[in-house]
Amino acid sequence: MKLTLSWLKSHLETEAGLDEIVKALTMLGLEVDGVVDRAKELAPFKIAYVISAEPHPDADRLRKCLVDTGTEQIQVVCGAPNARTGMKGVFAPAGSVIPRTGLLLKPGIIRGVASNGMLCSGYELGISEDHDGIVDLPADAPVGALYSTYAGLDDPILDVKITANRADCLGVRGIARDLAAAGFGTLKPLDTAKIPGRFPSPIRVAIEDGQATPLFVGRMIRGVRNGPSPRWLQDRLQSIGLRPISALVDMTNFMTFDLDRPLHVFDAAKLQGNLTLRSAREGETLLALNGKEYTLAPGMTAICDESGIVSLGGIIGGESTGCSESTTEIFIEAALFDPVRTAATGRKLNLQSDARYRFERGLDPAFVFDAIEIATRLVLDLCGGEPAEITVAGAEPKWQRKLGLRPTRIESLGGLAVSDAKIIHILEALGATVTRTGETFHVEVPSWRGDIEGEADLVEEVMRIHGYDHVPVVPLMLETALPRPALDAGQRRAGLVRRTLAERGLYEAVTYSFMASELMGGGNEALFGRVEPSLLVGNPISADLDLMRPGILPNLLTAARRNGDRGYADIALFELGPQYADDTPEGQAQVASGIRVGRTAKKSWNDPGRPVELFDAKADAYAGLAAADAPVENLQVTADPPGWYHPGRAGSIRLGPKTVLAHFGEIHPRLVASLGLKGPVVGFEIYLDAVPFAKSQRQRPALKLSPFQPVERDFAFILDDKVTAEQLLRAARGVDRKLVTDVRLFDVYTGVGVAQGKKSLAITVTLQPVEATLTEEQIEGFSKTLVAQVAKMTGGVLRG
Repeated sequence: MKLTLSWLKSHLETEAGLDEIVKALTMLGLEVDGVVDRAKELAPFKIAYVISAEPHPDADRLRKCLVDTGTEQIQVVCGAPNARTGMKGVFAPAGSVIPRTGLLLKPGIIRGVASNGMLCSGYELGISEDHDGIVDLPADAPVGALYSTYAGLDDPILDVKITANRADCLGVRGIARDLAAAGFGTLKPLDTAKIPGRFPSPIRVAIEDGQATPLFVGRMIRGVRNGPSPRWLQDRLQSIGLRPISALVDMTNFMTFDLDRPLHVFDAAKLQGNLTLRSAREGETLLALNGKEYTLAPGMTAICDESGIVSLGGIIGGESTGCSESTTEIFIEAALFDPVRTAATGRKLNLQSDARYRFERGLDPAFVFDAIEIATRLVLDLCGGEPAEITVAGAEPKWQRKLGLRPTRIESLGGLAVSDAKIIHILEALGATVTRTGETFHVEVPSWRGDIEGEADLVEEVMRIHGYDHVPVVPLMLETALPRPALDAGQRRAGLVRRTLAERGLYEAVTYSFMASELMGGGNEALFGRVEPSLLVGNPISADLDLMRPGILPNLLTAARRNGDRGYADIALFELGPQYADDTPEGQAQVASGIRVGRTAKKSWNDPGRPVELFDAKADAYAGLAAADAPVENLQVTADPPGWYHPGRAGSIRLGPKTVLAHFGEIHPRLVASLGLKGPVVGFEIYLDAVPFAKSQRQRPALKLSPFQPVERDFAFILDDKVTAEQLLRAARGVDRKLVTDVRLFDVYTGVGVAQGKKSLAITVTLQPVEATLTEEQIEGFSKTLVAQVAKMTGGVLRG
């Protein structure tokens, strides 16, 4: 909702300045989204007289102009076709900023001729869309005067956000009423005196559906002279972005934004017979004032004469009965239309208008008769004419309602004690009538406040006008311990695991908690296990979702197949959610599962990529377990994965001999083939419920950086084939945990030089001293200890 400060003051007698009003509106719940002060933008622009406009010596379409700014004469080069000697225009000096483009004007040379400013068009000034020529002012325009003052552009524009419940503030008067109630002035009286009709109305109105149109008030005026509206009216419409058309059309737009009362004016000479308001029939059409033809449907409120539909009630008029400069007889419509039907019609037709915006939010039902009188007076003042008697169809709907308000509820709901006298003053200033019985106020709500429906709404009105900034700041008193955190430990852990897997390049998927039971049977029975009868769904949402999923991997593999069918062969997915062993609560487990298919990356000239392998899945599983705060240094890997993994390229991660925390590895080739997947497929499953929570909240130790140089030493050991690399690494880490900061496996070798049944594993050990630089003797002593430890725990010997 846009309005100017002077427009607001036409309804509000106030001494308050712009800043006070802006702050007050925001505190009243009418947030000011922005203020445009055009006087500041146009401060450098002055009215100038063109002393001469000669052809440019080196450009046919340019003119060399000498302009008088009132204080000096300046030469500018102008390309406007209407630039001529003796005209008056708007001059922008060098150093000013053009409002429309934000261009900073600088002195320059244009085709060899100096130019120290410019003559501006209305488009460049941001006051119109006319950019065909420069502004051509009347001969009496004062040279040297500020153009903003001369043109009335020194009036600030406020852009106010109106919430959906405050339909009464979609007019300037409604905003002024709130300010007056808050003590920022006095609301000026509105002239609603009745204008007697001089002849009976020749046009009658009939309403077929009283629910769609409860009330219709119309008035014919003959002998009008339509033409341009006066300057004050054009300025107000232009200030809010509306284009003046003619006095009759401008009057209806003014009433819409000034008083929140949309009207429509018919050219009475173009109407054929009386008007009927009815529901549109299937297939009927209307050529609207916007030049578009709309096909209507039953349920849309149509205004018809004997020729057919001439207007769409509450939304837009028809072109066939629109007013023009030759209009001499008009019929003014002021009506009430059902908000729900108006909104539904606009949505079906994809048709938005200022009238629809207001009707669908609800208008003042008691203002219809006053509106027709005000509109009549405006027409008589602007266009002259002779009014007929008012014609009425329907009746004013019952809107009266009386609500109870207990003063104590203001303090209990709003936190602020307000005196009874202040409560009555505020409510009466808002237009309510207040009486009292005992400890309860009886409040008759004004007709324009359809949003006030209960006692809490009245409390809000008192608090809003009195000022929320008066509510005292009170410390929060905690009678008990602090509230429990919103997320429990399990939820926080799940979030960390989810974030960690996403950081590793896996995309999170959300699949159904169901799957196809056929994936469990037939040739796949040995891979995914048998079907648990209690997990079968009696009434599945789809034939292929008839089983509560005993695992997440089947759904992820199916999703990978669908992606592969659409050309996305290389994919990495994970899902964190429940899977089910049976239909009991204990049978539900929280699992983080993931798969990688194809290659690790797209081929590039400097990185050919590689196929995914089981170690990618192992790294994902370990990263997820670390995020879940599992004791990864104490975990063991065993070669006993479930049947849906490759029997020789997969494993299980355990905490002790009985607790399985995760599985990882290549997916079984038969399963990959049966699902139609291409390329290697690896996966992992992390059983989050099996990961123990820390007994106490562990804090990260303080970071201590050593100033001494770390030392790396490489060791290669000959071990039996049955000894795992993990056993070797565990033995090396246990030598001196304070000194050893990292142990990495970097080579595995079997072949020439290594006996049958043996293998060579090479590791790098990083030593980080914290007290002093290590001497050769200390390093040598550590090396002997490490070799002895490895020999004791794994049977390995140092490779010669």
